[in-house]
Amino acid sequence: MKRNVIETVLGAVVLVVAFLFLAFSYSSASMGSTDGYEIRARFSGIGGLGVGDKVVISGVKVGQVSRIQLDNETYLADVFLDINDQYQLPDDTAAFISSESLLGGLYMQLEPGASEDMIEEGGVIDYTQAPQNLEQLLGQFIFNMQGKEEEK
Repeated sequence: MKRNVIETVLGAVVLVVAFLFLAFSYSSASMGSTDGYEIRARFSGIGGLGVGDKVVISGVKVGQVSRIQLDNETYLADVFLDINDQYQLPDDTAAFISSESLLGGLYMQLEPGASEDMIEEGGVIDYTQAPQNLEQLLGQFIFNMQGKEEEK
């Protein structure tokens, strides 16, 4: 009987510590919505980009990906971005999906243009580039090397 009480108390302590860790992780992750405006970018492919991934300009976080959906007419991926109000983007801004490292992790990189007209709430980024697929690049490289070997 004494052993059951000890196991129950130890289980409760583990649950409390797990809850505290979860609360700390959520508060420090800054996953909440930004105070800003929403714009959209259309991509032929988004790789592993997900909701909550950061949006950066020159390495500075300016927003986050708020939602992703498929356009039923064009079959392009619509990526909706929440951009902080303090950043106004020219309407010729380009959007790229980049990887953080070789191990994975994607983010949206924006490169503002030189236009004097700004993207309004609900606007669309027209210039986009899907992420490079490492497997496809390696496959093309190997295929090209095999072709050169056969020519010799």
